[in-house]
Amino acid sequence: MSNLRIGMISFAHGHAFDYLDGLLVMKDVEVAAIADDKSERVRELAARHGIPYYEDYRELLADRAIDAVIICSENARHAELAIAAARAGKHVLCEKPLGISVGEMERMISECRAAGVQLMTAFPCRFLTPVVRAKEALDRGDIGEILAFKATNRGSFPGAEWFSDPALAGGGAVLDHTVHVMDLMNWFTGSRVSGVYAYADTLFDPERKRTIDDAGMVHVEFENGVFAVLDPSWSRNPGFPTWGDVTMEIVGTKGVISIDAFNQKNSVYSRSPARGNWQFWGDDMNALMLEAFAKALRNGEPVPVTGEDGLRSTIVALKAYESAAQGAPVAL
Repeated sequence: MSNLRIGMISFAHGHAFDYLDGLLVMKDVEVAAIADDKSERVRELAARHGIPYYEDYRELLADRAIDAVIICSENARHAELAIAAARAGKHVLCEKPLGISVGEMERMISECRAAGVQLMTAFPCRFLTPVVRAKEALDRGDIGEILAFKATNRGSFPGAEWFSDPALAGGGAVLDHTVHVMDLMNWFTGSRVSGVYAYADTLFDPERKRTIDDAGMVHVEFENGVFAVLDPSWSRNPGFPTWGDVTMEIVGTKGVISIDAFNQKNSVYSRSPARGNWQFWGDDMNALMLEAFAKALRNGEPVPVTGEDGLRSTIVALKAYESAAQGAPVAL
């Protein structure tokens, strides 16, 4: 079987660099080209690895030998790039959030379906061992019926300045971090969210340079009666040993499952005056996600996390902003 040839469009989002590292060591996968309208982000990187570079993504899409693309642009460009890729006959793995409006996400899904290509949303947390084991336990009925979730996806400001521009990012922490754990809760319950009540504000920028939200609390109720609360804030300060966390307590009628998704680590305290740190030894969730994407395409199987999954989680984040502005619950 020939290699799966993947092109990468935009390195605006820092996850693109991790994805490239993962792709370069995968068997039967070739990074066929990189496109980015800001050459300073990737030109040296592409040259170092001998990967063709295009400033215009349309030149990459014109290569008929490319099977799929990974999009890591600013959030506001996801729809434009995914639709162009679909029309060029390329499968798509799109960074989260899938889009910044319901209408554009629906267009992404329909264009990919019409072109006969697959659209996958980048939700790597689905592939972490603690998350997978929790899903297996829930499917076995180990804790009975789910009653409630208490979850966090706390982090810090992602770094690239476009994240502080609402026109490019579509939102701040509530959009950026709600979608990951919301996807897990959607997956675990198999139910749809019926209502959202949320708070969003700017609290963790000490110099008050940003107006984008970096703090929030999102309360949701599902159609099956399950309810949940999620903290998606960029509240981790520079001393925190990782960029953030993904935790969840799943309360059931017969027990509780607690997930600490990044707890596969050693805590290291040396004799030096420096603060302690974590040495993470666990799952590379990005590599696991990329392998699942490539496997699905090679085998002609459905991708494990679809565009519809991305839409369902992002709708909740968008409704959270609506609720925060109104100071009241909103229905989906």
